[in-house]
Amino acid sequence: MTTIPDLAEFAVAPDPEDPRLTNRVSGVDQDGRPVEIAVVVERPLTLFLNGQEIVTMMTVGDHPDCLAVGYLLNQNMLREDDRITAIDYDEDLQTVVVRTLRRTDFEKKLRKKTLTSGCAQGTAFGDLMERFEEIRLDPDAILKTSWLYALSRKINTAPSLYLAAGAIHGCVLCEEDRPLIYMEDVGRHNAIDKIAGYMHLNGISPAGKIFYTTGRLTSEMVIKTVQMRIPIVISRSGFTAWGVELAVQAGLTLIGRAKGKRFVALSGAERIVFDSDPAAVAEDGPRHHRKSSLAEEES
Repeated sequence: MTTIPDLAEFAVAPDPEDPRLTNRVSGVDQDGRPVEIAVVVERPLTLFLNGQEIVTMMTVGDHPDCLAVGYLLNQNMLREDDRITAIDYDEDLQTVVVRTLRRTDFEKKLRKKTLTSGCAQGTAFGDLMERFEEIRLDPDAILKTSWLYALSRKINTAPSLYLAAGAIHGCVLCEEDRPLIYMEDVGRHNAIDKIAGYMHLNGISPAGKIFYTTGRLTSEMVIKTVQMRIPIVISRSGFTAWGVELAVQAGLTLIGRAKGKRFVALSGAERIVFDSDPAAVAEDGPRHHRKSSLAEEES
């Protein structure tokens, strides 16, 4: 029997019932029978910093203020001490403008563009390693394995766009065994930027926090997690070699392939407290393998 998660733990949670985020599409299945399924909507959002156009992102369209601020923070275009005077979102024009008291000009930085390995063609401007080597993560942070198992169960059974329609990534800010902020988007880089923006706009400290993602632990995800000063990251998916190398360099606890009772830590294992017997942990049920949406499985 699957335990339904306590959604009161989520300060922000996905809303799979939001009609703006999915469309119903008709087709046929492998037997030629008519089917109708939910598919995730993606739309362009052009980001401006003051009067300068920065980037056009493909996104599901929710939390545009958090996405804009988080993107600018993680690209080192917005400083932590910058005063944001306004965030103007125009749904019709598909634009979001972040205005700051400090004058900004990133013309030179915008010339240097890196296409990342993130799905939905994430882009990063300037030097990705600008602040990376200067950041020191909390050496005293810990992760109890009982927290890891509880988080995996709660996150993967919570109502989500993924379970409703698939084709989307989720990122969750957690504390101990409690999921706090759960964001989804067509690209994992967008989902983590939304969390960075939410933390900045709401004054949430990274102290004692854990980051959970459904996506691969690539170099970009490691860099952004470190820039957010979160010392522990967990993923249901795997690793890239450069992602592991950067995690070791930064002292980040990097845990991947976290499914059911199994996980692998390739960096920062000294933070892990093994307080739970894996033999007592149930394997993921087929409904929560995150390989296809529930709607597809039940059709």
